[in-house]
Order: sequence, then structure tokens, then C-alpha cells
Amino acid sequence: MPDSGWIAVDAMGGDDGLAVMLAGVALARHQFEGMRFLLVGDEAAIREGLKAHPNLSQHSEIVHAPEVVGSSEKPTQAIRRAKKTSMGIAIDLVKQGRAAAAVSSGNTGALMAMAKLSLRMLPGIDRPALAARLPTLGDTDMVMLDLGANTECDARNLVQFAIMGAAYARTALDIPHPRVALLNIGSEDMKGTDQIRDAAAQLRATPAVDMQFNGFIEGDRLSRGEVDVVVCDGFSGNIALKTAEGTARFVADLLKRAFRSSVRSKLGFLISRPATELLRDHLDPNNHNGAVFLGLNGIVVKSHGGATDRGVATAIGNAAKMVRNDLIRRIADDLGSVEKAA
Repeated sequence: MPDSGWIAVDAMGGDDGLAVMLAGVALARHQFEGMRFLLVGDEAAIREGLKAHPNLSQHSEIVHAPEVVGSSEKPTQAIRRAKKTSMGIAIDLVKQGRAAAAVSSGNTGALMAMAKLSLRMLPGIDRPALAARLPTLGDTDMVMLDLGANTECDARNLVQFAIMGAAYARTALDIPHPRVALLNIGSEDMKGTDQIRDAAAQLRATPAVDMQFNGFIEGDRLSRGEVDVVVCDGFSGNIALKTAEGTARFVADLLKRAFRSSVRSKLGFLISRPATELLRDHLDPNNHNGAVFLGLNGIVVKSHGGATDRGVATAIGNAAKMVRNDLIRRIADDLGSVEKAA
């Protein structure tokens, strides 16, 4: 069992690079007690960057990496350079047991390929799934997976995703008995592909896991807070996620335009400012940042490339919570319970 206090951070990833990553790590250290960091990247640059965060030096170590994975680099190319890149070395630190989790804001495809090759899959899992937390009208976020790791999935894959997503919801959101649903084009039993209907039948016959299967959910109900985990193939999930993100930006931009349209509208904005600030905070992706590759024999978290320091801190905190609540063991235990009940 690795030391749960150490998190490996790819300090060179992300759109804004080292400065934002170090600021995010420093913020996470203040928010989550007991965390320590292995900062992976160019040693000289990291030492220079740490001058802006003197207190962070006492809680971190630098692991030198001479190269960085490019944002548009193909996964096959990145894998060949894994032992020299900050991303590859951060993942390898998890494999070695020196870190309990790795966090990177870099190239998603390369991160997935490297993590899968280095850490391997958990027994009983065929494919990894990218899971993220999305805001809803409910009391907690919603977990959605897969968001792009697998464009096509069969019923077995979807059932495995449901089991992993439920374990993640219990671990990260503190929901003891998550409500799980399959994303579909209708809520009726006869709707959807053969794979989705077969997965639903298998999930209805899976009583050995702490989750409540709620059948199908349509895209227009995702944000209502009616379920805690939404399961789909990566093709549909990625489209749904990007549509939701685009809609949130559309609403925000539309409100800005409306409030600037006249003097009366500007006065209305001043009156409604507390409500609009609450809306902006609820929809801010930095408050929900940190997707995780479920199904691997280790924890790897993908922070959004454009995340602010607050978003990076959120992703790191999410990784720490998964480590402290032993997510990997929970998934393995649930899979074992399902196999015994089969």
C-alpha cells in the first residue's frame, strides 16, 4: 500500500503550464491537510517557480523529467518517450508505490494510453472509463462515465462502468447507495440499442452492489439531480459532456448580453447580482474539475488543460479523497461480490 500522503503532479502539463500548476498545488496544500507532493518536470524551472510558494517546498519533492508530452502529440509517440516525460514519470511513480495517485493537465489521449500500459487493468475490468463530476440541481454532483475513453461499448463494458461509477460516487460524493441510470434515447424498456437493453437487464439482476439501478435516463434530464451516476459509451458521453459545457457557456454569455443591453438591464443586473454570482459559481468547471480513469490498478486524475489554480486544486483534492477512501479496493470488492452472486 503506497503512502497515501504523496500525490505525483505533472507540473509541466496544462495550457498555462508550470505557474498555474504550482499555484494549484499550493492551494491544495492549504485546503487539504497532510498532503505531500512529488512535483514532476524540469527541476530548474520548478525550483524557480517554487520561489513564489515558499511554504510548498516543505511539503514537496522534485522529480526531474527532461521532456514534456505535447498537447497534440499522438499517444503512440508519447508512449515511446514515457520514461523521459513529466506525464510518464508521474504515472510510473504510482506504479512504483512512491505516490498514491497522479494528476496531470496534459494530453488526455497520451495520459490514458500511458496509464493503461503502465498500471494495467484491475482484474475483472475489460476497459478503463473516464469519469467526471457534473453539476446538477440536486444536493450533489452527478458522476458520468464513459466520457471518451471508449467510443464503442458492449453490455459487459456498460455493466462494469456502472459498478465502478457507483463505487466512485460512494467514495467521492459520500453517497451510500447511488442511483444509477443508463443514458438512452428514451425511458421505456424497449428503447435503445441491444447493448443498452442487455446492460439494463444485467444491472437489474445485480443485487450484490450498493447501488440502485433506475433504468434509463434521457439527455434532457441529466442536470435534474434525479440520478447520481449516468453510464454510457464514450462516444455518447463525450458529446453529452461537450453539449452541456457549451450550453452553460451559452447561457452565461446570453445573460451578459442581456444585462448590457440597456441602462435598465444594468440596474437589473445589480439587483440580481447575488443570484447570478451563485449561478456562475455552480456552473464553474473549476469547482468540478478532475476526471478519473476508472478501472486501472492505480489512481490517475485528468485535470482540464484550461483549469485555473482553483481547478487544479480541486482535481488534486479529488485524487486525495479517492486515495483516502480506498477507491481501488472498493471497486475490486464490488466486482468480487458480483462474480460470487453470478
